[in-house]
Amino acid sequence: MTHEWLQPVNDDSFRCWWPGDDAPYQHYHDTEWGRPVRDDQKLFEKLCLEGFQAGLSWLTILRKRENFRNAFHGFDMTIVSKMTDSHVQQLLTDAGIVRHRGKIEAVINNAQRARELQHEVGSLHEYFWSFAPDVPYGREAESQHPSGVPSTSPSATRLSKDLKKRGWKFVGPTTMYSFMQSMGLVNDHLDGCWVRDECEELRRAARSAQ
Repeated sequence: MTHEWLQPVNDDSFRCWWPGDDAPYQHYHDTEWGRPVRDDQKLFEKLCLEGFQAGLSWLTILRKRENFRNAFHGFDMTIVSKMTDSHVQQLLTDAGIVRHRGKIEAVINNAQRARELQHEVGSLHEYFWSFAPDVPYGREAESQHPSGVPSTSPSATRLSKDLKKRGWKFVGPTTMYSFMQSMGLVNDHLDGCWVRDECEELRRAARSAQ
């Protein structure tokens, strides 16, 4: 990997290029992205936020993340699953979030589907981690991007299809691959990124816990 797709952290280390010069974005890359998550509420929150990201940049969503948490009661699935159209109407006036009716309604729908999935499987993390590829770094897809980072994968496509069959919304293959990257099911930190090896060690341990 050339330094073209890496940015210096200091004289001896580099991070992936995509956070640019934005300090909160760099912090997100360094401390969250690609680190395995097995907490159901956090997984549900990220899936919802990935849905809101569709057609937008993740940085836009990241800057509004606390507003989203306030609007959706910390993404408590029980509370969100009981939200009504009057709540939707109220959220459509909230300038702190993305005011898109379809995406707001999808969060409520997906909370209902998530509770069904917990009842069926036992937990969201058992379900989602069953789609984590059993290959180094979880990298099972070819990329057309010069950085080598793909935009979707066979596992993300399978996850998307299964969720859609279960009635989930805004869970397309590209959205699901982004979810898998961020939640550590796939480690797409670049070769040379200072957190890559640590994230891979954590990913292998999380997958072995299945």
